Amino acid sequence: MDLSQTTATALLAELSARRLSASDLMRATLDRIRSVNGPLNAIVALRDEEALMAEARALDEGPVMGPLHGLPIAVKDLVNVAGVVSSQGSPLFRDHVPDQDDLIAARMRAAGAILIGKTNTPEFGLGSHTFNPVYGATCNPYDHSKTCGGSSGGAAVALATGMVVLADGSDMMGSLRNPAAWNNVYGFRPSWGRIPPEPAGDVFLHQLSTLGPMARTPEDLGVLLDVISGPDPRHPATPHSPAVSPVQAADLSGMRIGWLGDWGGAFPFEDGILDLCRDALSVFVRLGAQVEPVAPPFDAEQMFESWSTLRSWSVAAGLDAQSEQRAQLKDTAQWELDRGQALTAMQVHQASVVRSDWFRRAAELFEVYDGLILPSAQVWPFELSVPFPPEIAGKSMDTYHRWMQVMVPVSLIGLPCLSVPVGFGEGGLPMGMQVFGPRGADARILAIGATYHAATRWPQKQPA
Repeated sequence: MDLSQTTATALLAELSARRLSASDLMRATLDRIRSVNGPLNAIVALRDEEALMAEARALDEGPVMGPLHGLPIAVKDLVNVAGVVSSQGSPLFRDHVPDQDDLIAARMRAAGAILIGKTNTPEFGLGSHTFNPVYGATCNPYDHSKTCGGSSGGAAVALATGMVVLADGSDMMGSLRNPAAWNNVYGFRPSWGRIPPEPAGDVFLHQLSTLGPMARTPEDLGVLLDVISGPDPRHPATPHSPAVSPVQAADLSGMRIGWLGDWGGAFPFEDGILDLCRDALSVFVRLGAQVEPVAPPFDAEQMFESWSTLRSWSVAAGLDAQSEQRAQLKDTAQWELDRGQALTAMQVHQASVVRSDWFRRAAELFEVYDGLILPSAQVWPFELSVPFPPEIAGKSMDTYHRWMQVMVPVSLIGLPCLSVPVGFGEGGLPMGMQVFGPRGADARILAIGATYHAATRWPQKQPA
C-alpha cells in the first residue's frame, strides 16, 4: 500500500465498505512512519504501537463510526489530545498530558479517526519555521537542509511523505498555506468562524486565527473540513455552513480571476517565484478562465500595521497566563507579549477600522472577480539554521514575520483561501499560490481547486 500516492477519499471508501481493515491501514501507517520520519521529525509524541493496533482492531470489530472511520491522523501539537503529550512546542508544557480532547480533536475522534500522535510545530505556533526546544526542527522532505515552513510544518511534511493522508492545521498569518506551498500539498484556510475555536477565554474579540484541513487533493480537504466545521453553542460566531463534500470540480469557463502578483511592488520576492505562479495562471486560462492583473486595491503598509497590531494583541492575550514565566518563552513570543500588553484600546480600535475598510474594499472586488490569486510565499524554503529571512531581494525585514506579508490580505479579514501547488523551482523546491474569495465561498474555492488539481496533480509528482 503506497500511502504517499493514495487519497484519503479512496481509503475511506475502502474502510467504510470493509474491503480494507483499520488494522491493516494502521500497520501500513506505522511502517511508513518508521521508514521515513526519523530524519524529517514531522510526527512527534507517537502513541504506543500496541495501543494503536488495539484501537484499530476494536474499530474493525464494531460498526462504522463515521466519515473518518479507521483513518490514522496525527494532530497538530497546538491541540490538546487526551492521553497524549500536548506541548505546543514549549518547554513549559513538555510533560503536559491533557485528560480531554480539544474540540477539533474530539470531532475527529467522534468521526472515527484514530489519533496516533502529534505533528511538530514552532513554539506556540509563532513563526513560519517549524522548530522548538522540545522536539527540535522538522526538515523539508525535498531538501533536508531547508525548513518545511510552519506553523503546520509537521502536518505538511507528514502529508508529503505519506505518513498520513489527512492532517489538521491552524492559520493565523499563513500557517496552513506557507507549509503547504513548501511541501507540494494543499492547505485550506476556511472562512473565519466556520470552524469554531476552542471555547475557552474570550470568544468575541479575536478574529485572526482559524483551524483548517491539509491534504494532497481538494476533495480530501473537503472531507476533513466537514468533520471539523459546524457551530458550537459556546461560541457566538460560528454559522451553520453547508457541507462542501463531496467536492465537485468547477467549470471555469467564463470565470474572472484577478492576479495581484507583488501588490504593485509592495511585496518583495526571491527570483523565480512570480514566474512559477504566472505559469500556473496559464492553467486557469487553458481551463477557460479569464485571468486579469489587478492593481493594488488597498495600501499594503496600512494592512500590515493593522495586522501586526491585532496579532500582537491576540498573541499577548493568549500568552497572558505565561507572562510571569516570560524568560522561558522564545524571543518572538516575548516580543509579541510585550508589544501586545503595551497597546491601548484605541490603537486596537484603529487597527480594526483599517481591517474594516479593507473588508469593504475586498467585497467590491468580489463583485467583479470569482477569485483572486497571490503567491503563497515570498521566499523559497530557507536554511534550517536561520530563524527567519532577514531580507528579501535586498529589502530588509523589520519584524520576524514581515517576510510573510503576502499572507496578510487574506488573514486580516478571514477569507477562505486555498494554497495550491505550482510546481518546483530550479533547486527542486516546491512553491504554491493562494486562491481566495469572499467569506462563505469555501465550496467555490475548493471546487476551483479541484479543477486545477485534475489538470496538474502536483502532489503526485516529483521535481526533475
